[in-house]
Amino acid sequence: MLLDSFLEFCQKKKFEINEKQIEVINLLSKFIRPKNKLLNLLFKSKEKSCFYLHGNVGVGKTMLLDFFYNELKIKKHRFHFNQFMIDFHNFRHEKSNNNSIQSFVKDLKNKYDLIYLDEFQVNNIVDAMILGKLFEIIFLENIKIMITTNTKLNDLYKDGLQREQFLPFISIINKYSIQKELLLDDDYRRQNKNKSDRLFYPLNAKTSFKISQNFRELTRGFKNEKKIVITKGRNFKINNFFNGITKFKFDELCHVNLGAEDYINISAICNHIFIEEIPDFNDNNSNQQLRFIILIDILYEKNITLTLSLASNLNNLKSSFKHVDPFKRTISRLFEMTKVGKS
Repeated sequence: MLLDSFLEFCQKKKFEINEKQIEVINLLSKFIRPKNKLLNLLFKSKEKSCFYLHGNVGVGKTMLLDFFYNELKIKKHRFHFNQFMIDFHNFRHEKSNNNSIQSFVKDLKNKYDLIYLDEFQVNNIVDAMILGKLFEIIFLENIKIMITTNTKLNDLYKDGLQREQFLPFISIINKYSIQKELLLDDDYRRQNKNKSDRLFYPLNAKTSFKISQNFRELTRGFKNEKKIVITKGRNFKINNFFNGITKFKFDELCHVNLGAEDYINISAICNHIFIEEIPDFNDNNSNQQLRFIILIDILYEKNITLTLSLASNLNNLKSSFKHVDPFKRTISRLFEMTKVGKS
């Protein structure tokens, strides 16, 4: 049984067993039912096609769906949502015809019975306008979907441009999904936090010296290489690259015209990234903050270690009003990504 496997998993990982997480596991066991005890899993046509799990940062949404995903013996694929949309837009650009959405979904259907979209969020009007039609066709093709997100369905793309064009997506997810909110009191990423984190603040000459000293010590013995990351004709130069360890100013990554695909390509050659001079955020630099949020989501997904210098400690780093909710996830992840001992 799925629950027995989960309890064994928790015991092996020394995770605290939580009743709210067990509720999610019990719902997941109904989402896809076994054909029999020995063979693979079979989808039931009358069952819901989507499992939509939302909740605050650090409550274990990804851990739960990762566990369930790994238990499934079916054709499946796990996407970070940013990567999924990049793949979709690239496919449409290559096909460049009126049936490109149908062709993309047919291609998905040939490969997978289930797709898992982690960290679902909608930040731009292009995605907002297309998601309703895309998911409608996905469900018609009987592809199952699992989603994790910090946002309640009805709050997605809230206050976004032309949000009325996004409402068909909300309607179709409401129709086809099991929705569950995972509620826990604590952010597990902040628990047992090592006091020797790779965090340097506030921004001053002393902090600058310390983070530079840390970088020199970590890269001692490695040769500095110049790297150029090419993304759809855009060249991004990396001047400080020592065997996968890199150093950037915040503005080099977030005050220029870079997006998710650029960050994915940068992360592909790095394993430890230093980011200096991260500011407090406000409504005047909210665009840079959004890029920073996307950047950290991708680096977290790619398991990149970070060392940071910031305007203040993570608990007090200010946010713009527009991005205050997604920035909570960013802060939570930064606690985890900067722990000494993370490899």
